[in-house]
Amino acid sequence: MAEPSGTTSGTSGTAAAAQPAADLDELMMAMDVVDTLRHDRRMLERELGQDDRDEALKQRLRELYEGQGLAVTEAILDEGIAALRESRFSYEPPQPSLAVTLARLWVSRMRWGPWAGGAAALLVGWLLWSALAPSEEARLAADLEAAAQKAAALADDATAESRLAELRRRTEAALAAGRLDEAEAGIAEFGRLADRLAAVYDIRIVSRPGTLTGLWREPDVNSSARNYYIVVEAVAPDGAVLARPVANEETGRTETVKLWAKRVPKATFDRVAADKTDDGIVQESLLGSKRAGRLAPDWAMPVEPGAITSWEK
Repeated sequence: MAEPSGTTSGTSGTAAAAQPAADLDELMMAMDVVDTLRHDRRMLERELGQDDRDEALKQRLRELYEGQGLAVTEAILDEGIAALRESRFSYEPPQPSLAVTLARLWVSRMRWGPWAGGAAALLVGWLLWSALAPSEEARLAADLEAAAQKAAALADDATAESRLAELRRRTEAALAAGRLDEAEAGIAEFGRLADRLAAVYDIRIVSRPGTLTGLWREPDVNSSARNYYIVVEAVAPDGAVLARPVANEETGRTETVKLWAKRVPKATFDRVAADKTDDGIVQESLLGSKRAGRLAPDWAMPVEPGAITSWEK
């Protein structure tokens, strides 16, 4: 007898509904197979080393599951072994990356959140300061420009201008090469040159009781020769005696002094000595004049390079 059509429809619906459940059962069974394989390390080490390891694994698994009263199909065993080799059901930690680090920080935010606010504020402040504060190189470049312009505005002769141009070239090269100490020293030298250019004074021969007017020295390298010196001081237009930096040729040191002895040829030495011998006073006391805008004095009498800052024995 033919069954009612309604019964046939109901049977088909039940079979269709049962299909996903069966698939899920097979998946769970395959995962169980993988778990069994993974935890039986001695079996893996033994069986996976054989040429027919797949068949040996499946036989071992059949025995295990039959011992538990479970029937496992050939397809499930194959699926489980393949899944193990593919690491399909195992967890592999992600490779280190910025995204992974940020994700872990987000997950753990409740632990570090309370103090991170203060750290973030400090970080933001530091970033702002770094962006707004000038670098050391930028500061030195600005200082160099200001010092060079100040000195150049004071220079009034070719010698001074050439000296300033050379100093600027060397200082800019040091700054570009990152030699900041050398660049800073160059900027300081611009300041000293500006002071020299601005200074105005006369170099007067000293002629007063208790102070030498002239002297001579025998060089250490040649005892048969003599170096002649006239003792002088720098006098400002208002009559004040100025302290000036003077390089002592005997010691190699530069000292700031109010009294020094300028080296002169013997003819100048004899001329000053004759002037003083006449009445005890040097009438022609002007040895040279330092004008604004120049680095060196204009000499009223012949002189030689060199000076000393001490001579008392």
